[in-house]
Amino acid sequence: MLENVAAVVLNGVNPFELGVACEVFGTDRSDDGLPVYDFAVVSAEGPTLRSRAGFSLHIEHGLERLEEADLIAVPAGENYASRDFPPELLEALRRAVARGTRVLSVCSGVFLLAAAGLLDGRRCAVHWHQAEALARRYPHVTVEPDVLYVDEDPVITSAGTAAGIDACLHIVRKDQGTEVANKIARRMVVPPHRDGGQAQYIERPLPRSSCDTVGDVLVWMAEHLDEEVTVEQLADRAHMSPRTFARRFQQETGTTPYRWILRQRVLLAQRLLEETDETMDAIAGRTGFGTAAALRHQFTRALDTTPNAYRRTFRGPEAA
Repeated sequence: MLENVAAVVLNGVNPFELGVACEVFGTDRSDDGLPVYDFAVVSAEGPTLRSRAGFSLHIEHGLERLEEADLIAVPAGENYASRDFPPELLEALRRAVARGTRVLSVCSGVFLLAAAGLLDGRRCAVHWHQAEALARRYPHVTVEPDVLYVDEDPVITSAGTAAGIDACLHIVRKDQGTEVANKIARRMVVPPHRDGGQAQYIERPLPRSSCDTVGDVLVWMAEHLDEEVTVEQLADRAHMSPRTFARRFQQETGTTPYRWILRQRVLLAQRLLEETDETMDAIAGRTGFGTAAALRHQFTRALDTTPNAYRRTFRGPEAA
């Protein structure tokens, strides 16, 4: 269970990326019935550091604090693509992963994980602008330059800025369920979920309200997940040709209609498994998968666990 979180920083740390970890894991939201994490910021280079924005940070904790953490977040920083990292920090991260601690990088923090050898043979996400540099410096790493985040548990990597929020909420959802993650997102006034495989670059992130975009269709799709629909039917609802609709959908959501609706169905299945006693057949019907076998296949493919195992995690063995 996720309880103890540490964010490790170096000179030149990016304030926003550090703030992402502080906001998700370091804010007390117990008034909303949300978990309170034992959170600390850890310095690898002495008690006083300089941020990339020019102000100083006084940090109370050293590397020994990492020994207690269930999750270690590594925010981005200045010149991470080319700088050397303290050997004692690299060793601390290796020890952490060896004992089962998760590590999360935000943007260029991925270079620190790569330097520790934690990404060898693994896929990882990074800001598109730094993908080539990462692949060139660490040829044993499989760089995914187009996605928001990659979960290669216990190593999770995310692309620039807001993708770090997505990855943090993904970790919360994975450990503590959809309801907790959605409530934290609501308090932060951010979307509750963006799939890790979504494209980093979206031409129009927020759909306009005019009728020539897919915003209204997205709402309809979310309300009719139990129905089989085709691109032609969706395009007709949007008053577009199928080809134009498919292109516009990609531009506005960063994914295809099939992948979008598949992910929404899995998310609905997660919520039903967490909150209801409905049978697998009933959940399969409500989510549009049709059969329990199809639900199991798609759920396992998306989350690397079965629906029954997921229900046991959040509701106990008797629920499954």
